[in-house]
Amino acid sequence: MADNRPAYPVTFDVDYPDRELNRLTSFFRAFTVIPIAIVLGLLAASPSWGWEQEHWRTAAAAGGILFTPTLLMILFRQKYPRWWFDWNVSLVKLFSRVGVYAGLLTDTYPSTDEEQSVHIGIPYPDVKTDLKNGMPLVKWFLAIPHYIVLGFLGIAVCVLTIIAWFAILFTGRYPRSLFGFVVGVGRWGLRVAAYAFLLVTDIYPPFSLKE
Repeated sequence: MADNRPAYPVTFDVDYPDRELNRLTSFFRAFTVIPIAIVLGLLAASPSWGWEQEHWRTAAAAGGILFTPTLLMILFRQKYPRWWFDWNVSLVKLFSRVGVYAGLLTDTYPSTDEEQSVHIGIPYPDVKTDLKNGMPLVKWFLAIPHYIVLGFLGIAVCVLTIIAWFAILFTGRYPRSLFGFVVGVGRWGLRVAAYAFLLVTDIYPPFSLKE
Protein backbone atom coordinates (compact mmCIF):
# COMPACT_ATOMS: atom_id res chain seq x y z
CA MET A 1 0.00 0.00 0.00
CA ALA A 2 1.43 3.37 -1.00
CA ASP A 3 2.23 5.94 1.67
CA ASN A 4 0.27 9.05 0.72
CA ARG A 5 1.48 11.18 3.61
CA PRO A 6 3.19 14.41 2.52
CA ALA A 7 6.96 14.46 2.76
CA TYR A 8 8.41 16.10 5.85
CA PRO A 9 9.56 19.66 5.00
CA VAL A 10 13.06 19.15 6.42
CA THR A 11 15.24 16.86 4.31
CA PHE A 12 18.62 15.20 4.83
CA ASP A 13 20.59 12.92 2.54
CA VAL A 14 24.19 11.89 1.97
CA ASP A 15 25.64 10.62 -1.31
CA TYR A 16 26.89 7.05 -1.00
CA PRO A 17 30.61 6.89 -1.87
CA ASP A 18 30.43 4.19 -4.52
CA ARG A 19 34.20 3.94 -4.75
CA GLU A 20 37.17 2.86 -2.68
CA LEU A 21 37.61 5.11 0.35
CA ASN A 22 40.97 6.32 1.60
CA ARG A 23 42.07 3.69 4.11
CA LEU A 24 44.79 5.85 5.65
CA THR A 25 42.61 8.85 6.51
CA SER A 26 39.84 6.48 7.62
CA PHE A 27 42.23 4.76 10.01
CA PHE A 28 43.29 8.09 11.52
CA ARG A 29 39.86 9.76 11.29
CA ALA A 30 39.77 10.55 15.02
CA PHE A 31 42.88 12.70 14.44
CA THR A 32 42.23 14.14 10.98
CA VAL A 33 38.90 15.58 12.13
CA ILE A 34 40.57 17.58 14.94
CA PRO A 35 41.27 20.82 12.99
CA ILE A 36 37.69 21.29 11.81
CA ALA A 37 36.42 20.14 15.20
CA ILE A 38 38.39 23.00 16.76
CA VAL A 39 36.70 25.41 14.35
CA LEU A 40 33.30 24.08 15.42
CA GLY A 41 34.27 24.42 19.05
CA LEU A 42 35.23 28.05 18.54
CA LEU A 43 31.92 28.72 16.78
CA ALA A 44 30.01 27.09 19.61
CA ALA A 45 31.92 29.02 22.27
CA SER A 46 31.99 32.39 20.52
CA PRO A 47 30.56 35.11 22.77
CA SER A 48 27.49 36.86 21.44
CA TRP A 49 24.40 38.68 22.61
CA GLY A 50 21.30 37.07 24.02
CA TRP A 51 18.29 37.67 26.26
CA GLU A 52 20.06 36.28 29.30
CA GLN A 53 23.63 35.14 29.63
CA GLU A 54 22.57 31.77 31.01
CA HIS A 55 20.22 31.13 28.09
CA TRP A 56 22.87 32.14 25.56
CA ARG A 57 25.33 29.70 27.08
CA THR A 58 22.77 26.98 26.59
CA ALA A 59 22.36 28.00 22.94
CA ALA A 60 26.11 28.16 22.40
CA ALA A 61 26.58 24.70 23.91
CA ALA A 62 24.18 23.44 21.26
CA GLY A 63 26.57 24.66 18.58
CA GLY A 64 25.99 28.41 18.38
CA ILE A 65 22.36 27.99 17.30
CA LEU A 66 20.27 31.10 17.93
CA PHE A 67 17.49 29.49 19.94
CA THR A 68 16.34 31.78 22.76
CA PRO A 69 16.45 35.03 20.74
CA THR A 70 14.54 33.33 17.91
CA LEU A 71 11.96 31.95 20.32
CA LEU A 72 11.33 35.42 21.73
CA MET A 73 11.06 37.01 18.29
CA ILE A 74 8.54 34.39 17.17
CA LEU A 75 6.47 34.79 20.32
CA PHE A 76 6.39 38.57 20.57
CA ARG A 77 7.04 39.84 17.03
CA GLN A 78 5.84 36.91 14.90
CA LYS A 79 9.06 37.15 12.99
CA TYR A 80 12.05 34.91 12.24
CA PRO A 81 14.84 37.28 11.10
CA ARG A 82 16.17 35.97 7.84
CA TRP A 83 19.82 36.33 8.74
CA TRP A 84 19.22 34.43 12.00
CA PHE A 85 17.64 31.65 9.95
CA ASP A 86 20.55 31.65 7.48
CA TRP A 87 23.04 31.52 10.37
CA ASN A 88 21.27 28.58 12.01
CA VAL A 89 20.96 26.65 8.76
CA SER A 90 24.59 27.29 7.81
CA LEU A 91 25.75 26.02 11.20
CA VAL A 92 23.58 22.92 10.92
CA LYS A 93 25.01 22.18 7.49
CA LEU A 94 28.58 22.62 8.68
CA PHE A 95 28.03 20.42 11.73
CA SER A 96 26.40 17.81 9.50
CA ARG A 97 29.34 17.76 7.07
CA VAL A 98 31.76 17.33 9.94
CA GLY A 99 29.59 14.62 11.48
CA VAL A 100 29.41 12.75 8.18
CA TYR A 101 33.20 12.94 7.82
CA ALA A 102 33.83 11.91 11.43
CA GLY A 103 31.40 9.02 10.99
CA LEU A 104 33.37 7.70 7.98
CA LEU A 105 30.48 8.24 5.54
CA THR A 106 32.88 10.17 3.31
CA ASP A 107 36.64 10.68 3.07
CA THR A 108 36.31 14.20 1.64
CA TYR A 109 37.42 16.77 4.20
CA PRO A 110 34.52 19.00 5.34
CA SER A 111 34.17 22.35 3.64
CA THR A 112 33.12 25.38 5.66
CA ASP A 113 30.76 26.54 2.91
CA GLU A 114 30.32 24.01 0.06
CA GLU A 115 27.52 21.43 0.15
CA GLN A 116 29.75 18.50 -0.88
CA SER A 117 28.00 15.12 -0.41
CA VAL A 118 25.61 16.25 2.35
CA HIS A 119 22.29 17.59 1.12
CA ILE A 120 20.04 19.41 3.59
CA GLY A 121 16.81 21.23 2.91
CA ILE A 122 15.30 23.47 5.59
CA PRO A 123 12.48 25.79 4.47
CA TYR A 124 12.30 29.38 5.68
CA PRO A 125 9.04 29.64 7.65
CA ASP A 126 6.33 32.24 7.25
CA VAL A 127 5.84 32.72 10.98
CA LYS A 128 2.32 34.12 10.75
CA THR A 129 1.00 31.21 8.69
CA ASP A 130 3.37 28.28 9.35
CA LEU A 131 4.01 28.58 13.10
CA LYS A 132 1.38 28.56 15.82
CA ASN A 133 1.62 31.12 18.59
CA GLY A 134 3.01 29.59 21.77
CA MET A 135 4.32 26.39 20.19
CA PRO A 136 8.01 27.37 20.50
CA LEU A 137 7.60 27.17 24.28
CA VAL A 138 6.59 23.52 24.31
CA LYS A 139 8.13 21.88 21.25
CA TRP A 140 11.33 20.98 23.09
CA PHE A 141 9.15 19.15 25.63
CA LEU A 142 6.93 17.46 23.06
CA ALA A 143 10.04 16.06 21.39
CA ILE A 144 11.13 14.11 24.50
CA PRO A 145 10.01 10.73 23.06
CA HIS A 146 12.29 11.39 20.10
CA TYR A 147 15.24 12.14 22.39
CA ILE A 148 14.81 8.75 24.06
CA VAL A 149 14.60 6.82 20.80
CA LEU A 150 17.51 8.77 19.29
CA GLY A 151 19.59 7.97 22.37
CA PHE A 152 19.29 4.25 21.63
CA LEU A 153 19.76 4.79 17.90
CA GLY A 154 22.90 6.78 18.66
CA ILE A 155 24.36 3.79 20.50
CA ALA A 156 23.58 1.62 17.48
CA VAL A 157 25.27 4.15 15.18
CA CYS A 158 28.44 4.07 17.32
CA VAL A 159 28.58 0.27 17.06
CA LEU A 160 27.94 0.30 13.32
CA THR A 161 30.58 2.98 12.78
CA ILE A 162 33.18 0.72 14.42
CA ILE A 163 32.07 -2.14 12.17
CA ALA A 164 32.24 0.17 9.13
CA TRP A 165 35.73 1.32 10.17
CA PHE A 166 37.00 -2.26 9.99
CA ALA A 167 35.15 -2.84 6.72
CA ILE A 168 36.78 0.22 5.14
CA LEU A 169 40.24 -0.85 6.32
CA PHE A 170 39.85 -4.32 4.81
CA THR A 171 37.70 -3.64 1.73
CA GLY A 172 37.89 0.11 1.13
CA ARG A 173 34.09 0.29 1.15
CA TYR A 174 31.46 1.46 3.60
CA PRO A 175 28.79 -1.30 3.70
CA ARG A 176 25.76 0.12 1.88
CA SER A 177 23.23 -1.41 4.28
CA LEU A 178 24.93 0.18 7.27
CA PHE A 179 25.28 3.46 5.39
CA GLY A 180 21.53 3.73 4.85
CA PHE A 181 20.78 3.16 8.53
CA VAL A 182 23.32 5.72 9.76
CA VAL A 183 22.10 8.35 7.30
CA GLY A 184 18.53 7.59 8.40
CA VAL A 185 19.41 8.28 12.02
CA GLY A 186 21.00 11.56 10.96
CA ARG A 187 17.83 12.43 9.03
CA TRP A 188 15.68 11.67 12.08
CA GLY A 189 17.88 13.74 14.36
CA LEU A 190 17.89 16.73 12.01
CA ARG A 191 14.10 16.73 11.79
CA VAL A 192 13.81 16.72 15.56
CA ALA A 193 16.33 19.54 15.83
CA ALA A 194 14.49 21.57 13.18
CA TYR A 195 11.22 21.11 15.06
CA ALA A 196 12.38 21.65 18.65
CA PHE A 197 15.36 24.00 18.39
CA LEU A 198 15.59 25.63 14.97
CA LEU A 199 11.84 26.32 15.28
CA VAL A 200 11.28 26.26 11.52
CA THR A 201 8.21 24.01 11.52
CA ASP A 202 5.33 22.95 13.78
CA ILE A 203 4.88 19.63 11.98
CA TYR A 204 5.73 16.87 14.45
CA PRO A 205 8.69 14.78 13.23
CA PRO A 206 7.91 11.23 12.13
CA PHE A 207 9.40 8.27 13.99
CA SER A 208 11.13 7.15 10.84
CA LEU A 209 14.53 6.76 9.22
CA LYS A 210 13.08 7.13 5.74
CA GLU A 211 13.02 10.20 3.50
